[in-house]
Amino acid sequence: MKKAIATTDAPAAVGPYSQAIVIGNTLYSAGQIPLDPATGELVSGDISAQTTRVMENLLAVLKVNSMTFAHVAKTTVFLTNLGDFAAMNAVYAHYFPEPFPARSTVQVSALPRGAQVEIEVVAVR
Repeated sequence: MKKAIATTDAPAAVGPYSQAIVIGNTLYSAGQIPLDPATGELVSGDISAQTTRVMENLLAVLKVNSMTFAHVAKTTVFLTNLGDFAAMNAVYAHYFPEPFPARSTVQVSALPRGAQVEIEVVAVR
């Protein structure tokens, strides 16, 4: 049976999707972009500021299911500019303990609301 995860500490879903779904011991998050959950607005700033907001949004979703970044097994990172990889990676690395999760990073032509980064996670208890 699947269970929807929702928290006001992360941006509300703006369409027919859940912030995350839990099936058994596994959490599948929706992609998070750098929206401020209080205002629903895209955070201003560079890729580092945007990545920080994305990671905080993901942490809020994980916490609702009593998880942390230590539970994350796989991430997918979407960047509108692979030239931002090093700056994104520096922020990203701050959040994950070793062993680090598996990761895919891809460049995309655009993201919702003009975001520069979107990240989704799969976490396992």
